[in-house]
Amino acid sequence: MKGATQCKLPQSAWITDRQLIAKQSMRGMAKNVFQVHGITADGTVAFNRSLRRAQMFTFFQKLEPCLIGMEACGSSHYWARELSKLGHVVKLIAPVYVKPYVKRGKSDAADAEAICEAVTRPTMRFVEVKSPKQQAILSIHRARDLIVRQRTQTINMLRGLLAEFGIIFAQGVGHAVRFAKRAHEGYMPDLPQAACDVIVDLSEQVLTLHARVNWYGRRTAVAARSEPRMALLETIPGIGPITASAIVATVGSGEQFRSGRDLSAWLGLTPINKSTGGKERLGRISKMGDLYIRRLMVVGMTSRMKQIRENPERFDPWFADILQRKPAKLAAIAMANKTARIIWAVLSRNEPYMERTV
Repeated sequence: MKGATQCKLPQSAWITDRQLIAKQSMRGMAKNVFQVHGITADGTVAFNRSLRRAQMFTFFQKLEPCLIGMEACGSSHYWARELSKLGHVVKLIAPVYVKPYVKRGKSDAADAEAICEAVTRPTMRFVEVKSPKQQAILSIHRARDLIVRQRTQTINMLRGLLAEFGIIFAQGVGHAVRFAKRAHEGYMPDLPQAACDVIVDLSEQVLTLHARVNWYGRRTAVAARSEPRMALLETIPGIGPITASAIVATVGSGEQFRSGRDLSAWLGLTPINKSTGGKERLGRISKMGDLYIRRLMVVGMTSRMKQIRENPERFDPWFADILQRKPAKLAAIAMANKTARIIWAVLSRNEPYMERTV
């Protein structure tokens, strides 16, 4: 974990009274050894040492309230909340923004020093500290995503083994679940007994994982009903309870973004700008943001395209036009990009979405 500290004057003017960097080593005894780096107001290095986990609170309790910068990583949100309770101001920095400040080599001490430098930059972008409730909702999403991947792996294994015997069923989770139910009930093709035993076992695993995915889906829907901002996002076409809860749990109110384009860029949905010499050159999307949310949004827009093609007069003319001019995948990305800006507007205004129709 990495960080930096800075004191605050009564006049609300920030000064560098003491800057502290706390860096959690991700190597060796990961999450058990922390590297701290501190400098004084004139830039003199006050300390650069390692701490054990048990020493963390005692060390920070002895410091006067200051600005703490940490690299956004595993458990960083927990430490940010705990250190804030001690009177410190905590800022989380994405690792990609810390790397340019590493002078030479790669070590815990060098990384901690780099964070100390990065956290004081006036234009630095910080990660919003998540609340326990946000992280609880995200835990549902992380677990659901794991179960979905395990279900996909099991279905692929089942399809591959059956293909060896010339048995093919249609692609899609629904077809796989139906085959698994028939196999569980005893309707098996004429195969050697050893193969039948494997097919039955994999079929039962598919059914179990499918039930777990549905359970997590219901848990997500319950969480969405408990948060007003999630209900607001669900008024946006193509945004369901899973996507809405993931967005609110990750970005909160969206106040850290100045505009809808900033949110879209954070999700990696905006094209890469390689302009020079007054010539604007835009490439593919950056894919630099949250992969999970971006995937949910693109899947949602892909599903929505079928509705737009069937009844284009019921939707914003922009969507119908983009479907006519662009291939399906490019259109889904463009629609997700536009929807991300709508999401920011809904969150910032705290109002439901009102779709424009012809």
